[in-house]
Amino acid sequence: MSLLDKFNQKDIRALSKIISAIEDNQIGVQKILGELYPKAGSAVRIGITGPPGAGKSTLVNGLAHLFLKHGKKVGVLAVDPTSPFTGGALLGDRVRMHEFPTTGEIYFRSMATRGARGGLSAATDNAAVAVGAFGYDIVLIETVGVGQIEIDIIDTCDVVVVVLVPESGDSIQTMKAGLMEIGDIFVVNKADRPGSDKMVAELRYGIGNWKHTNKSWPAPVIATEATHDKNVDKLFEVIGQFVEHLKTSGRFEAHRREQISKKVLSVLQARFKREFLDHVDADTRLEAVVDDIMSGKSNPYLAGEELYKKFEKQKTLRVQT
Repeated sequence: MSLLDKFNQKDIRALSKIISAIEDNQIGVQKILGELYPKAGSAVRIGITGPPGAGKSTLVNGLAHLFLKHGKKVGVLAVDPTSPFTGGALLGDRVRMHEFPTTGEIYFRSMATRGARGGLSAATDNAAVAVGAFGYDIVLIETVGVGQIEIDIIDTCDVVVVVLVPESGDSIQTMKAGLMEIGDIFVVNKADRPGSDKMVAELRYGIGNWKHTNKSWPAPVIATEATHDKNVDKLFEVIGQFVEHLKTSGRFEAHRREQISKKVLSVLQARFKREFLDHVDADTRLEAVVDDIMSGKSNPYLAGEELYKKFEKQKTLRVQT
């Protein structure tokens, strides 16, 4: 029986093996993803992002319980920093799995960023496809909090929840050009700490002045204490309201179309990049190019242009023959 057959028979080990193949970019994984993609569209993807130490994992834990309580199957993808020694994820205090049923209603996977620029692993979007195709209704994606460059989450998720803490107040102005603009819902977690009321007020005032990706939705600000399970149910309700708003306004489908467009371009980009790098590795002494740059005979821009022209010429010759 093939891996895909086992997956279709709801073998959870097959799901895990496919995600491992996605992370390792194994040969043939795109064909598998092509089979899975049409089955993945009904899953709602919820991104939980924000700076380190904001309590994202505890919020994910609470939300997962609430979705399960409402009869939803939940997949959790937690994007961790990559170990510099093994390349694997550094699994921290994530979802407390012993609190959940072991009958398949929830699936948890920790994924490594593997050097990705933003908070999402390059493989996370494809892993979300696999989780959705397996039959999970909700995919919770917790990203490593790297701040302003963590904008790639908007290309993967339907809902973006930005989690902050009272101590984040002084940095809001520096964050607003990036992370703050992508949030659909804002959470001030650890609201029992001093300054939380001020933080909530500043956010509510500031959101109206920031360019927002969905102007028809006045992004709410919710104060929570995730460790005490306070207002996590309110966050759950607001997430549901936002998803309903997206669907009734037509924005859900429009956003999915944007995501698909970017997905196709990213597949092409990866193909071109791989083809070009294979050419550089096979036909070019990159060390010699670096030597020329170091000695002042060339520069990175000229070298890059020359390498591309050589690649283009050889590709044309291959087509002609």
